Amino acid sequence: MTAIDLSGKTALITGGTGGIGLATALELGAAGANTVITYRWGSTEEEDLLKLFADRGAPKPLVLEADVSREEDTGLVMEAVKDSADGIDIFISNVGFALKAETLDDYRRKSLYKTFDYSSWPMIDYVKQIHASFGRYPEHVIGISSNGPDHYYRGYDYVAASKALLEFFTRYLAVHLSEEGCRVNTVRFGTVRTPSFEAIFGDGYFQWLKEVKGLDESGILTPEDCSKVVLALCSGLMNALNGQIIEADLGLPFRDNSMMDYIRTKKS
Repeated sequence: MTAIDLSGKTALITGGTGGIGLATALELGAAGANTVITYRWGSTEEEDLLKLFADRGAPKPLVLEADVSREEDTGLVMEAVKDSADGIDIFISNVGFALKAETLDDYRRKSLYKTFDYSSWPMIDYVKQIHASFGRYPEHVIGISSNGPDHYYRGYDYVAASKALLEFFTRYLAVHLSEEGCRVNTVRFGTVRTPSFEAIFGDGYFQWLKEVKGLDESGILTPEDCSKVVLALCSGLMNALNGQIIEADLGLPFRDNSMMDYIRTKKS
């Protein structure tokens, strides 16, 4: 991985000030890429953020506040990038936002649509606006997903729906853009301990992992692990992959019936 050189490339990472997004921005920056990172909520103090990049020997990032669900904000991001770059070579669609759905009564059409606005549609909107602004598509478009579309995880309903749509866009966008030299892939990461993971699942998962499964957290992905997968996909070494949904995890069990029973017992 240390041999990868992205010097001269510009990478745009949505939700790039925390979790997987930040780790990815740092990894791409350390490989020489000029990074543009957007945020909407929970931004790190910019001075602390810049120090993280400096410590990795990465170019200073362009940090922009932008709501990915607003096309006008996306347009402003493009205008800001034009001041320092002639295009965007790598686009990482990382933002995921959704309300928890504990029961069927929590299902709301507006909530579902809003989830798509934040977690799925930005892959399409950003790619289109990148082309409209610079006259070319990125070389690599990568979506960040999970294995939620294939499993039931309590409270994860809206997230799972949005990730399923993101993966649909990945396959079809890859076909539409194959002749443009743009490769589109999405990575399904397994268990990654991030603030958003903890917000959805709380400490119950980690208690279950230790007390029922007898496991520590060594099998849980870190954001840094995830960033290395993204870097490999952007390196040019894996350009045979296009329109793929790629699984990346450490084989740790995520949720099963024993965990659900454990949490119910704790609550009662």
